[in-house]
Amino acid sequence: MPHLSWSSGPAVVLQWSCGARAGVVQGSCRGRPARRRGVSGSWRGTWEVRRGGPPWCVAKREALGQVARVRKLGKRLPSRYPTAFQAVNSLFPRCYSGFVVARTAYRVGARQPLKESGGNVGKLERHATIADVAALAGVSVGTASKALNGRGSLREETRMRVREAARQLSFEANAGARSLHSGRTYTVGMITTDTIGRFSIPVLMGAEDALGAGEMSVFLCDGRDDPIREQYYVKTLLSRRVDGMIVTGRRTEARAPIGANLPVPVVYAFISSADPGDCSVVPDEAGGARKAVEHLLAVGRTRIAHVTGPEHHNSARVRAAAAAERLAEDGLSLVAPPLFGGWSEVWGRQAVGILLAGRSEFDAVFCGSDQIARGVCDALRAAGRRVPQDVALIGFDNWDVMTEACQPPLTSIDLDLEGLGRSAAEMLLAAINGSPSPGRHAHPCRLVVRESTTMPLP
Repeated sequence: MPHLSWSSGPAVVLQWSCGARAGVVQGSCRGRPARRRGVSGSWRGTWEVRRGGPPWCVAKREALGQVARVRKLGKRLPSRYPTAFQAVNSLFPRCYSGFVVARTAYRVGARQPLKESGGNVGKLERHATIADVAALAGVSVGTASKALNGRGSLREETRMRVREAARQLSFEANAGARSLHSGRTYTVGMITTDTIGRFSIPVLMGAEDALGAGEMSVFLCDGRDDPIREQYYVKTLLSRRVDGMIVTGRRTEARAPIGANLPVPVVYAFISSADPGDCSVVPDEAGGARKAVEHLLAVGRTRIAHVTGPEHHNSARVRAAAAAERLAEDGLSLVAPPLFGGWSEVWGRQAVGILLAGRSEFDAVFCGSDQIARGVCDALRAAGRRVPQDVALIGFDNWDVMTEACQPPLTSIDLDLEGLGRSAAEMLLAAINGSPSPGRHAHPCRLVVRESTTMPLP
């Protein structure tokens, strides 16, 4: 029968003795703590003795019984053993049949009496360390670190044993220690000027996916188009020693860099930096416009009108120019000059009135945004034009709020903002690791076909 006893010497430790050498032995143990140092009460629980790799003894967490009072354990330990738990791991690492998981047997530094419930027995106040994991797995600290971080040429058996030990101890890597060891904080700052979040939230989601895979955390800061606020956030993020920054917004226009000679890499996502030496990841809007025109041509439409946003917006100009260029490649042209206006349904309805008043014959409308396209669709229906039978309709952005509300559902060009965010984060990680990618990088858009350009099946 296994036996558990307490000892109060230079170090408060648990001594474990058991004669089993193989197989599994289960039984009840009774131990009466010494009445010194304010410790009293009794403990009873169920224990296992196992063999597997280096065998170890595991105290089951579903311990039964009670502890009347546990107070200030581990206070008078030798300096080389800061806690009773480390003393156990260091002084009693093995018995004939295994290893002691001491944290399941008592609590260190408790200042309040434990409840008379098995649920509180065996919980440790401090977190397990990499040294605890290494001791339980029977390996060195360096080997445990390599196994948990996926580094080094270790045997799979060793790696799995270390991970199992970490799971048993509920081990979580200490971010502070990791930072001191690597010189990095594994944090990234993200500054946005898109208060509504229409574009920045999908970019953030994609970036977080990529950064999370690299075990990075993100600080999100809303600059609200205020240069003073933005510079405050830049200084705050630098004071937190972030490893890098991502800057995003709601327009693709080039903007001034957030700072000169910053000590960390910066990647601009969706928006771009006016400095060609900076790394910017932007949607390939010209490529998206070409895909829209190619789709309309593929469904047999050749008389195409274009309705888009304000002419002073870079996106509106780029999309209009790319659409005209793609038509010219087939010897075609827009039925009328591009109609520039607002990014709204109201402008879409007004634009249809302009097209009909100009008596321009058109069988398709390519819109610079989904909001414009929905207004165009409503106006065409009011004018007795059917979509897509009489006029095929395609939008831009693939905003589900608009594409699903449109009747029929709207074909659109998707900016793939989450993919763009992932690409930006991957480039930032590469820059942090010493491989920057300066310049402007175009992220491809994709076509999403719905019923506004294709006839429904009979």
